[in-house]
Amino acid sequence: MTTLLLPVAGGGTRAYTPSAEPPPTAVGGPPLASRTVFSAAHVVADPFADVSPDSPAAVDWDATLAFRRHLWSHGLGVAEAMDTAQRGMGLDWAGAAELIRRSAAEAKAAGGRIACGVGTDQLTGPATLPEVRSAYEEQLALVDAAGAQPILMASRALAAAATSPDAYLETYGHLLRQAREPVILHWLGPMFDPALEGYWGAADLDAATETFLEVIAAHPDKVDGIKVSLLDADREIALRRRLPDGVRCYTGDDFNYPELIAGDDHGFSHALLGIFDPLGPLAAEAVRALDTGDVKRFRALLDPTVELSRHLFQAPTRYYKTGVVLLAWLAGHQTHFTMVGGLQSARSLPHLARAYELADGLGLFPDPALAAHRMRSLLTVHGVPQ
Repeated sequence: MTTLLLPVAGGGTRAYTPSAEPPPTAVGGPPLASRTVFSAAHVVADPFADVSPDSPAAVDWDATLAFRRHLWSHGLGVAEAMDTAQRGMGLDWAGAAELIRRSAAEAKAAGGRIACGVGTDQLTGPATLPEVRSAYEEQLALVDAAGAQPILMASRALAAAATSPDAYLETYGHLLRQAREPVILHWLGPMFDPALEGYWGAADLDAATETFLEVIAAHPDKVDGIKVSLLDADREIALRRRLPDGVRCYTGDDFNYPELIAGDDHGFSHALLGIFDPLGPLAAEAVRALDTGDVKRFRALLDPTVELSRHLFQAPTRYYKTGVVLLAWLAGHQTHFTMVGGLQSARSLPHLARAYELADGLGLFPDPALAAHRMRSLLTVHGVPQ
């Protein structure tokens, strides 16, 4: 295979020879047993829609649902309408509601597991605490009606309206009391969304943790688990050791997931990860190794992927979605590199080139020649001679 000239940070290019052989054909397998694993899945934009970044999202529903079937076929659950789907970054509540309805119906047809984000993003301006609670209730009712497990997402509106930890205790307590089935609570750090600085009523994470645990302790029967996205492995481990019996910790740490999922003598984390969008088949293979007690093989499969994940999720972390969609296009899961809200422009060309190189080195592309051809076309249209 001929080489590609990849742009590098600081200027210039360097030659890269793509992989010549496709990876072993990925196949499904028995259900994942030792860990509950969700992939937070991206949406596929409609590239032919005449829209602007401020327009309502135009989604290619066929391609979006096909990608979810791909994840289910490998045994992963789908975490729907989360930030990986550009929730609050191009996908508004109307689009998210349609996504939830369609994906939940598809999950029933495919026999796949699904959990869906419940937030307050229908609020477009300053809101009172009762308005925040009402917005949460509207979304919770829709997810319940769709037959999906709710994920109570962190709310920008609540962060803006709350003046003390009591506002969080009261709001979440009200929602948990009316939840029909146990929910997943999501603590999303400000590196993913700066508007969530000081969530749980304190900028100090130790103080915020106490409020978070107080919410859970008051309603342990209504909390299936927590998703922690703070990119701090030590903090996650300390937090999961304090959870009530029966409440799971789902890691959202895209920097340290292999060690957190593998666990230690005191416990382990399950997973709800954006990086498992591009890593789906490989992640499933790794967890199946863990199911047999083969921790060494689990780490051998997942540890090499951390460099790619840290690259995709580097600051500003909230733009990791651009790399995720690039890899989906290069892997053949969609026919274009267009994103809701025009976010395909959110990362630099050297960043995207490095993402391609790392993913190719990991064998993530079912057809390396197709991936190289598409990467070459992207480089050419951006003025990098080949």
